[in-house]
Amino acid sequence: MLIIPAIDIKGGRCVRLSQGDFSQEKTYFENPVDMAIIWRKQNAKMLHIVDLDAALSGKPENLAIIEKIVNSVDIPIEVGGGIRNLETAKKYLSIGVCRIVIGSAAVHNPELVKNLISSYGPKKIVVGIDALNGYPKINGWLNSTKQSDIELGNSMKAIGVERVIYTDITKDGMLSGVGIDAIKKFVEGTGLKVTASGGVTSHLDLLQLSELKPFVDSVIIGKALYEETFPCQKLWHQCEKDLCIDKNFSTAPLKNGCTCDNFLETVLQTSTSSLS
Repeated sequence: MLIIPAIDIKGGRCVRLSQGDFSQEKTYFENPVDMAIIWRKQNAKMLHIVDLDAALSGKPENLAIIEKIVNSVDIPIEVGGGIRNLETAKKYLSIGVCRIVIGSAAVHNPELVKNLISSYGPKKIVVGIDALNGYPKINGWLNSTKQSDIELGNSMKAIGVERVIYTDITKDGMLSGVGIDAIKKFVEGTGLKVTASGGVTSHLDLLQLSELKPFVDSVIIGKALYEETFPCQKLWHQCEKDLCIDKNFSTAPLKNGCTCDNFLETVLQTSTSSLS
């Protein structure tokens, strides 16, 4: 199970929300670039970044910060939040983002998803489905869709999507356990590869998710890592408290020849993140 730490950016800071509620915001780090380096120091193999400001505005509000992150770590970066047109997608991919996450646009403009897959391939384009009681929420989780999560997943599969990042909103940011029932139902209804997201609190959640392999092969973790619910984190922080945040930080260099396109498959075959 590949562990992917999450960095949510709002107002230039690293924050976490509860159930996507922008009024329930907690700042964990002032500089998201430093946060990315810290996760890399702790052996992250990939990072998941969300531009929360862009999720509301539909514009890449934190593009400069994300570009700095890409240039500061030696691991693939995936980015979501407000990617609703070809121009924005091109901007992210041109600065070295490994893959982009299409959320609201998958509902509003499925033709965009189809065109992006045609241009860049399915490895670089994934769809984010953030569901509340089986129905996706869009536009910064402010609006609901009439399509169910499974209906949306199957329509995306029909146009070439291979992977979905699935979030059970009722669990997101709550530290109450992963939404295993919703994820299992989605996997059974679509047969898509899934990166699970939302609610992971302990290693027990990871064990539950591992039972859904090979369909669920990776998981995005946010608040649990920031709140140090995994006991091993306290040991890392104690050992690394005097380390400088700089570019000479890598504790787990990638194998030579591992490109962005085959990254996930290579990591899952050859190693597991120490964050697990």
